[in-house]
Amino acid sequence: MTHDSTPIWSCSEVSSGPAPRHRSVGVRVGSGKGAVTVGGGAPIIVQSMTNTDTADVAATVEQVAALARAGSELVRITVDRDEAAAAVPHIREKLDKMGCHVPLIGDFHYIGHKLLADHPACAEALAKYRINPGNVGFKDKKDTQFASMVECAIKNGKAVRIGANWGSLDQELLTTLMDENARSASPLDAAAVTREAMVQSALLSAQRAEELGLGRDRIILSAKVSNVQDLITVYRMLAQRSDYAIHLGLTEAGMGSKGIVASSAALGVLLQDGIGDTIRISLTPEPGGDRTLEVKVAQEILQTMGFRTFVPLVAACPGCGRTTSTVFQELARDIQAYIRDEMPGWKTRYPGVETLNVAVMGCIVNGPGESKHADIGISLPGTGETPAAPVFIDGKKAVTLRGEGIAAEFKTLVQDYIERRFGQKSAAE
Repeated sequence: MTHDSTPIWSCSEVSSGPAPRHRSVGVRVGSGKGAVTVGGGAPIIVQSMTNTDTADVAATVEQVAALARAGSELVRITVDRDEAAAAVPHIREKLDKMGCHVPLIGDFHYIGHKLLADHPACAEALAKYRINPGNVGFKDKKDTQFASMVECAIKNGKAVRIGANWGSLDQELLTTLMDENARSASPLDAAAVTREAMVQSALLSAQRAEELGLGRDRIILSAKVSNVQDLITVYRMLAQRSDYAIHLGLTEAGMGSKGIVASSAALGVLLQDGIGDTIRISLTPEPGGDRTLEVKVAQEILQTMGFRTFVPLVAACPGCGRTTSTVFQELARDIQAYIRDEMPGWKTRYPGVETLNVAVMGCIVNGPGESKHADIGISLPGTGETPAAPVFIDGKKAVTLRGEGIAAEFKTLVQDYIERRFGQKSAAE
């Protein structure tokens, strides 16, 4: 019996990173300070959506500003009736006065053509229009109402996202494809036909928009479903058949850990495939919950996969029988919260601070080693011992902290390290 002596780590199939990014046409969204580019090799953009009544200007402004502070680079708002459309320019004006220049996306369904025509100030204030080809109009009105929205985008120099959705799929197109499939010698199952209808709905609508005069550099596509495997398949099909910029999102992902896990699993696979130019995590918030959680999850997906850096990484062990004390858990929580709270100010004063790596470890097994690998790390001793925590800076033991003030002292060390390392960079620039 013989064995191949080639080491497994030398196999050509083994990859140390994601596939090359899917080539897409770049789309400029917005203008001035807040403008971003989606696709065309630009960094993957994070976006979110408000859940306020857009007609409530104060509440919507407050939530948009909170989402933008959390790191949302595009924010979508619902424009569903005249009162909402009339409020949009006032929302834009108040945000600009606050110094919040994040581009606003208008989410239109059913009567978007009418709202844009009746409220030209709304059409001008928005940076992008979201059009759902499944409910832009029905039967003979579909083409004219779609054309009206696209022509408005052309007139105002706006981008458009053509967003097909599993829950509101173009039924006329789906019926046509189902009938064709039934007559086929080798019919596909209904799910496969529905996936094809999703892709065709987006691509045919984009083709029509181009025929009307909207440039490819103004078109973003999405095809959202709520099942992870279907989502992966649909977006792979979409990427194979076009070079439009692509918006990723798992629709109706759900609440809490279910929504986070489902979105992370689906988007993680697609991002690893090189697919996706902008992402949104559609989480159902707890009643009164923090809407910015979906922004944080999107950022963490991109950062943990190595696509972008937003905040310093904090490595912390999960805990075990050697760490029954809650000291390290409380310390990890405090440091994580401290870093996120300080980041808005740090970003302006310390360029590059988002690349910082911090370790908060609970016992002596892996703690010292992990702390040495971090830029700055602390290792607690474990269960049943008086806290005596060595701190490692740039791989070398710098000091040992003792007593009840460990958290405050470590925060001071983190701040000092940031000032020394990133403050010098800022001063030099």
